[in-house]
Amino acid sequence: MIRCVVVIPVYNHEHAIGVVVDAVRAQHLPCLMVDDGSRVTCAAELDRLAHRDPQGIRVLHLAQNQGKGGAVMAGLREAALQGYSHALQIDADGQHDPADIARFLVLAQQQPEAVICGVPIYDESVPRARLYGRYVTHVWVWINTLSLAIRDSMCGFRIYPLQSTLALIDQVRLGRRMDFDTEIMVRLHWRGVAVVNQPTHVRYPLDGISHFRMWRDNLLISRMHARLFAGMLLRLPLLLWRRLAGRP
Repeated sequence: MIRCVVVIPVYNHEHAIGVVVDAVRAQHLPCLMVDDGSRVTCAAELDRLAHRDPQGIRVLHLAQNQGKGGAVMAGLREAALQGYSHALQIDADGQHDPADIARFLVLAQQQPEAVICGVPIYDESVPRARLYGRYVTHVWVWINTLSLAIRDSMCGFRIYPLQSTLALIDQVRLGRRMDFDTEIMVRLHWRGVAVVNQPTHVRYPLDGISHFRMWRDNLLISRMHARLFAGMLLRLPLLLWRRLAGRP
């Protein structure tokens, strides 16, 4: 039996986070909000939510903004310290559907060593430039893993097995911003961690706030793909052997 907590990285989403937390708690899971150096009004809202339900909701305040990846990694470490075996990552802006959490949990119970990764089903709210740009990353991920096992590496709705995930985080310097979600998926795959893909509906977002910065984050993502490609070349014999052996 797995023990799972929901980890929500939060940066200035005080108008959406309450709806997200209420929906998560409706799934009867504990919730850990990671305040990524938010403004005072957002931090106060997180404290209010935690005070309202101290048994089910906790908040971890980071003194300075670490980026989405930094906040998630801090949350994963805290989850392990609290004795959880798994952590479900979900975004704070309301783009993910917490009603799908139950489906993710069933898969995690069936394959506790795997990452359960959301595959977005978008509605009309998705910006077309973002939608098309994702396919560039998809192709690079398929190249860098020599596999189609990861259908979408950018979706921030997933369940991590903490033991294998924290072992990676402790040993490898990962991107700390919008490059995190993709890099950790590729590197976990390199280590032989299975990926289970779960379709889930995604909409854009409740409060209209996006922290994706076009030039900065695209540059970070491009550098990440270059690093991963170099890493793939070093691992090429192993990856080819896995393919020949019929492993994803």
